[in-house]
Amino acid sequence: MNHGDLVERHFTRLKPEQQRALAKLGIRTIRDLLYHFPARYENAGPTGTIAGVTAGAEVTLYGTVRKPDVRKTWKSRRPIAEAWLEDASGRIKMTWFSQPYIAKSLHDGMQVKVSGRIAGEGAKIYLANPEIDKSPVAPEDIHTSLFTNGQVRLVQNLDKSDLSRLYPVYPESKGVSSLWLTHAVKKAFEAGAHEQIEDPIPADILARYKLPSLAAALVFIHRPRRRADYEGARKRFAFEEIFALQVVMQQRRREHLAENALPVAVDRAALAGFIGSFPFPATSAQQNAIDTIVSDFEQRHPMLRLLEGDVGSGKTAVAAATAYLVATSLPQGRIAGTLQVAYLCPTEILAKQHFSTFVSYFKDHPIPIGLITGSECRVFPSKVRYEESAKISKPAFKKRVAEGTIPVVIGTHALVEKSLAFRYFAYAIIDEQHRFGVSHRQKLSTKSATAPHLLSMTATPIPRTLALTLYGDLDLTLLDQMPSGRKPIKTEVLGHERREEAYERVRAELAAGRQAYVICPRIDEPDPQKELALQAKSVTAEAARLQREVFPEASIGILHSKMKPADKEAVMRRFEKGDIDILVATSVVEVGVNVPNATVILIEGAERFGLAQLHQLRGRVIRSNNQAYCFALPESYGTATKERMKAFANAKDGFELAEYDLALRGAGELAGGRQWGVSDIAMEALKNPKLVEAARREAARVVSEDPGLKNHPALRLRAATSDKEMHLE
Repeated sequence: MNHGDLVERHFTRLKPEQQRALAKLGIRTIRDLLYHFPARYENAGPTGTIAGVTAGAEVTLYGTVRKPDVRKTWKSRRPIAEAWLEDASGRIKMTWFSQPYIAKSLHDGMQVKVSGRIAGEGAKIYLANPEIDKSPVAPEDIHTSLFTNGQVRLVQNLDKSDLSRLYPVYPESKGVSSLWLTHAVKKAFEAGAHEQIEDPIPADILARYKLPSLAAALVFIHRPRRRADYEGARKRFAFEEIFALQVVMQQRRREHLAENALPVAVDRAALAGFIGSFPFPATSAQQNAIDTIVSDFEQRHPMLRLLEGDVGSGKTAVAAATAYLVATSLPQGRIAGTLQVAYLCPTEILAKQHFSTFVSYFKDHPIPIGLITGSECRVFPSKVRYEESAKISKPAFKKRVAEGTIPVVIGTHALVEKSLAFRYFAYAIIDEQHRFGVSHRQKLSTKSATAPHLLSMTATPIPRTLALTLYGDLDLTLLDQMPSGRKPIKTEVLGHERREEAYERVRAELAAGRQAYVICPRIDEPDPQKELALQAKSVTAEAARLQREVFPEASIGILHSKMKPADKEAVMRRFEKGDIDILVATSVVEVGVNVPNATVILIEGAERFGLAQLHQLRGRVIRSNNQAYCFALPESYGTATKERMKAFANAKDGFELAEYDLALRGAGELAGGRQWGVSDIAMEALKNPKLVEAARREAARVVSEDPGLKNHPALRLRAATSDKEMHLE
């Protein structure tokens, strides 16, 4: 058998429901099985055997069911399900009060895992209402032939006493239980599959950071004898995943920087004049960001930069200023036509808003600006009226872009369509980078034979460790300063009894000529015949209630994702013009919606939103120098909610809140791990800056010494897997 044949072998002779369940869990080979790690571990008492349990202990036991039956108590005639659990050391009674149906679901001889508390005293102890995993592990379910070539080898020191220390609990799917996976992993170990996988981490790196080998780490994480075993293994696998991801990033960065960019003519005097025409003075943070990008333009290789700024910090102005520099640069050897800019936005609302903002910035400069979305194309200036934009057909729009006569093109996903070609594509700007998959960025970057300068922007503050991991191929620039005159938003968390305070503030703001947002977690009320009623308020019902009971004199509009683009645009236009006083919406307004006259926001069911999302929503009312207010109105108010709401109310800025969120709930809330193909283990490791920095440093060194990883075949395979997972959307 060739090296690796065993671990790459696919599962065979399984039931259809088991095959479907394994596929859903991402398990197709023995290698996948060994990389399917336990979600948690359960203790099984002092010895893990029935003979060793004591009264009051929480235990997990494996054994055989004997004599399941139902009886009734002598006085109350209350039904009780009973059965015996038997292992090699003895047996213990299991009792379920008022649950006679459990006895009917068991049969004599069934192999089970049970978890629960030991009740009673002395010789009369029993398991009270234990949870039971009834999934059988029969010979037809786990086949030795899947894992062996006729020579079964036991893992050293892996015996029944070891298995009794900590029981792994695996993520499972219908058809494949945690117990099934436990036995499958055991078979893989007995066949020595864990020793046949080549370690992707070079030996010198393992030694430098005192990390266990792959074979040892697999045993430690699946069969830990003590807490330190699986903690050490998790650290190793977190390093492995982040290291492999950083290798991909460093390879991508190396390839990108090896390319030549279209030269941008840097006219600092003209740029200063353009910035000076803004309706506000640029902050020092904005000016520093612009200067950094301009310096990148002066390099021969393409820029790769992430601009991270809090809500309202002025990223769009930075994008406009640097786009102006590109859009006024002539291609080499030509006396007409300019370099082109593509500005990719996550939503149609945001694309149209940025188009309007760019038009206001460029109105005194003769530079055409285009807008392309799924519903329309527009060009500024109009041939009829210079100060306005004109709607044109999509074929005509694409023809003008291909000819190079529209220097600045703003749009949604329509920008990455193959049919949209640029003539002198020099600069790609991606707004809200985390909302796009890596492939969107690459599609935009490959729209020209020459690689464009790339500026990714996000208004979702990201902890440094997360930024280094997910955007490891980019240089990082922070906009950590707000425009002068901006007042901090007054944020309050109100229970049901104080709801009227929020309404009074809305009334006061409306009386002053301002506007308000009300955010709801749902669009519609649930169908009681199809779905259990939830507490979460819906846009449609809440808008009707507010109109009827709370703000009868106000004009109330609604906005949500199920509306047609034209209807959404009409509502936003009315809100921007002031025809709507209160906009009741879902989190569709989370990103970028800019209505300076809106000064108060109420967030219903606040505990249902992540902290980063709450911060984004709050940012909708920090668009002017007027005092702004945010009221979080949670439906439930437990200990965890109190802590999160306190952090939301007290955080000075989004960066502080993001670090708190990472410490409290992990990185998954900040940037969905599955979107990036990053496991829970790796996401949790982002709380360890030293580990991330070490992985990045080692990846840069390895790629520098061996760019194609010819001398590191196992790492090349692991990196290819990470690259593939990152492209999943």
